[in-house]
Amino acid sequence: MKIFVRERTKVGEGVRQPRYIILAVTNGDLKVYAHHFRKTELEQMASDCGAELVYLEAMPEGEHGTKK
Repeated sequence: MKIFVRERTKVGEGVRQPRYIILAVTNGDLKVYAHHFRKTELEQMASDCGAELVYLEAMPEGEHGTKK
């Protein structure tokens, strides 16, 4: 199983809010009831489920919403 996550875009440095969001889960039956997660929470979920965490890169600022 793989859990795809990325950093949230609207969280500033030094802010004490969860920094990551789950985007997708493959080959598994994982139900997620929260929207934002801390890295340690994601690592614990992946460890308990036997899943691999895949950290996706954020898009560069100028490419948001552009079509190719």
